[in-house]
Formats: sequence, C-alpha cells, structure tokens
Amino acid sequence: MSNDETFAAAYREHYWAVSRYVARRLDGRSSDVEEVVAEVFTVAWRRRSDLPPSPLPGLYGVARHCLANAVRGYGRRRRLLDRIGNDESAHGRQVVDSPDSVSPGDWVHEALARLSPADQEVLRLTAWEELGVDEVAVALGCGTRAAAMRLHRARRRLRAEIDRMDITVAGGTASPRRDTPKEHGHG
Repeated sequence: MSNDETFAAAYREHYWAVSRYVARRLDGRSSDVEEVVAEVFTVAWRRRSDLPPSPLPGLYGVARHCLANAVRGYGRRRRLLDRIGNDESAHGRQVVDSPDSVSPGDWVHEALARLSPADQEVLRLTAWEELGVDEVAVALGCGTRAAAMRLHRARRRLRAEIDRMDITVAGGTASPRRDTPKEHGHG
C-alpha cells in the first residue's frame, strides 16, 4: 500500500475516534472540534510516510498537541476580549445552571477535574479511548513503564479525590455528600 493509501485508510478508520477524543476535551465547544480534528489529520498527512500499522495511539498523541495549541489560542482570544470588554457577561448572556441540574455522575467529573491535566489525560486515554498501557505510552510519547506508572499514580490520586469528596450512595446512585450548615438558634 502506498503512503497515500495508508493515510486514507487511517483517516477512514479513525476519523470518528479522533473526533470523539477531541470533543470530550473541548467541553462542548463543538464548533472548534472540526478545526482541531482537521489539524490532527493535516499533521498526519504530512507525516503519512511514518504512520505505524496501528496509527490511532499516535493520532491521539498528535491530537493532544493540537488541543494544547488550540487551548493556548482560546486563552489569548479570551484575554483580548477581556481587555476590550466584549465578553458574554458584559452583554448579559451569562448562563447559570440551576442547583437541581446536577447529573448523577457529575461527582466523577468533579473528582477528575481536581487532578492535574497530565493525570486527567492518562485516565481519559484508558477509560474514554479504551487504550492499553502500550498504546497510552505511544499517545503520551513515553515508555511503557512510564505510562504504567503514570496511570497507577493517576488512579491513586483520583481515588484520594473521591475519598475527600465523601461520596454517599443513596437509591442506587452515588453523589457527593454536601453537609449543610447547622442553624443556630438565637434568643
């Protein structure tokens, strides 16, 4: 198979997996997903002669770098908008969720969000993208033993965060226990 045919096969086979990978990390900014995915496959096209037989972990690695570039760009745009005063809150378009809009599994995302970006990524690669340790190593650009250690440590830190959140199980669903302040009587 030629390099072009290898690339075309990788594109057809892995486009949606890469799209899901990017979408999960852009937290609902769907308009930006296509732009980042296009950049991932542009890089892959340029490197098509180096595509391995199983290109998905490598594509995830490229996607990590493209996402980092995109996030830096969003930060620069956000700072510019803040400087010129053209943000959403200045125009009254700020949206606030109601207190009862919490989904049953939100506590997992909350615990994950408390971890470092590196810990979040290694956990997402294994849970969301269903990669094995060897594939995680390729996506992260490190050795297999380093990937295994990163995963072990990230799981341990996630467990510690969940323990700190004091999760309670009621009615078959888990949620963080939110202690309400006790009322003090006056009089």
